[in-house]
Amino acid sequence: MSFLWLAAYTRSRRPVGKDDLQELNRSMLSGSSAGEAPVLIPPKQVQGQCVIAVGKVIKMTVRWGRCLNFKKCQDADHWEHIPVQESSPFICPVCGKGLLADNSDSSDVIPEKYRRIRDAIVNETPKGKGLIPVLVGAVAIVVVATAGYLGWSHLHSVSAANQTVAKNTILRLAGSNTIGDGLGPAMAAEFLKVQGATNVRIRAGANSLEKIVEGVLPGDSEISSITITAHGSATAFTALASDQCDIGMASRKIKPAEAATLTAQGDMSSLASEHILGLDGIAVIVNANNPVTQLDKDKIKKIFIGEITDWSQVGSGSGPIKIFARNDESGTYDTFKTLVLNGKPLASSAKRIEDSKELSDTVSADPAAIGFIGLPYVLSAKAVAVSEKGTQALMPNRLTVATEDYPLSRRLYLYTASNPQNKFARKFLEFALSRQGQDVVGNSGFIAQNVTAVAQTVAENAPDQYRELTKDAKRLSLDFRFQSGQTELDNKAKVDLDRVVSLIADLRGSGDKVMLFGFSDGVGGSAVNQTLSVTRAKAVASQFAQRGMDPEIVMGFGANAQVASNDTPDGQGRNRRVEIWIKHAN
Repeated sequence: MSFLWLAAYTRSRRPVGKDDLQELNRSMLSGSSAGEAPVLIPPKQVQGQCVIAVGKVIKMTVRWGRCLNFKKCQDADHWEHIPVQESSPFICPVCGKGLLADNSDSSDVIPEKYRRIRDAIVNETPKGKGLIPVLVGAVAIVVVATAGYLGWSHLHSVSAANQTVAKNTILRLAGSNTIGDGLGPAMAAEFLKVQGATNVRIRAGANSLEKIVEGVLPGDSEISSITITAHGSATAFTALASDQCDIGMASRKIKPAEAATLTAQGDMSSLASEHILGLDGIAVIVNANNPVTQLDKDKIKKIFIGEITDWSQVGSGSGPIKIFARNDESGTYDTFKTLVLNGKPLASSAKRIEDSKELSDTVSADPAAIGFIGLPYVLSAKAVAVSEKGTQALMPNRLTVATEDYPLSRRLYLYTASNPQNKFARKFLEFALSRQGQDVVGNSGFIAQNVTAVAQTVAENAPDQYRELTKDAKRLSLDFRFQSGQTELDNKAKVDLDRVVSLIADLRGSGDKVMLFGFSDGVGGSAVNQTLSVTRAKAVASQFAQRGMDPEIVMGFGANAQVASNDTPDGQGRNRRVEIWIKHAN
């Protein structure tokens, strides 16, 4: 047996009264066959709306059961008779626990306690806070057979979404809001699907910064969950240290002091513990109607430390500047402090906001506002181009962030123990770094590490030989980078090698040339810098050769063609690079 369901959704402010329910009953009875009495089901609270469901009995074979998860599940406490389609797992739609089979017809009779609940709704609704009248005539649509079951299941699934307790947690992620707000849940959902899970969904956690991703894995009858708590990058490392998560999410690199608290889990700076999830650009945002289109890092710094206080000081009309910034736990703020503030304190007038979307919405609504945010959260605000001393202003986009030429580009990290014991942590990392996982990164608005070849205009002040060699060539969407004074690749470059070789193998045709161009920072003498740039290009060529690919041109250009200022360690790091270009045969 099954139910035909009729849902009436509240849309006014008047309390539901007895007349409404009587009219609802009359409406159902008018469409019923003789002897078929309508059944009033206790109301469900669904996102602030009251839903009244009414059913009548028809002939249909389904599986029925009752949940025994007392005190933890509303359907168990209410002794609900739960229909389950033959093709679906025999579990409670609210709590995910297995059901006790009960194919009796007792569901046709409303127990006394349900009558009391119904009467309480009719007689005890507070005045002024009432629920909307049931619009019977307008919404009375009877849905047959299977559609009836789906209506019942929808009511339960929405109600369940308001519960914040994760079921059978198999993996815990904690840390960055930049990652955890959208990318983390999307990655977790795709990961579960790849594992063969069914009924995968993302639902709210205890608050807006927490989410639960769940599904039923093959061979299981119960739901498995991945929990994501996104209260800021700093919390990734405290959660790892206290065994409150399996994977830490960070929109900045781990600090030495934080790594020192995790030595028992391995070397957090090693390739085994530090994993690059993707790339992001910190966008400096203003209101869409603000005439400013670009700012150099020095002016941005002076605005955010309170030395520049009026828009007229940067050639953008006039009026006081309102500053908005992420909170102290945010990796976005921590990166901004490092890249822009350079040790100076944030202006005391700055309003601090924990959530990325809220900050972006606030700036976009205020013509006097300025803020900074991860690239996917620009939304309705306007990003400005950013320049450094002696370099061209760049907008944050796919190429400028992927190559890390954009002055405020950054990496997104996942941190784990060097040998994680949770098998799902290992599988999750493998998926996140795979081509399929990187597609999720790109689809979430960040910059994926899947390599592409892109046409690029070379700066006019670049060396003549470099300009000639790159004419009509395409640059790959990543560079290899190095530590100061060293020729060893960093962690990202080590993983990128196989990605690059795979792409070149796909793109390369007969006669095409692969070219590697090395560069150094501007620190030190020109002869030393020239030698370092050549040595780094040769180091990458050696790695290519080990993978069966020999570049045709390997050259170094010293400290020429700088992409960043050498006044900061970050700028120096971005100048120490090897670019990869492909020139197709004519």
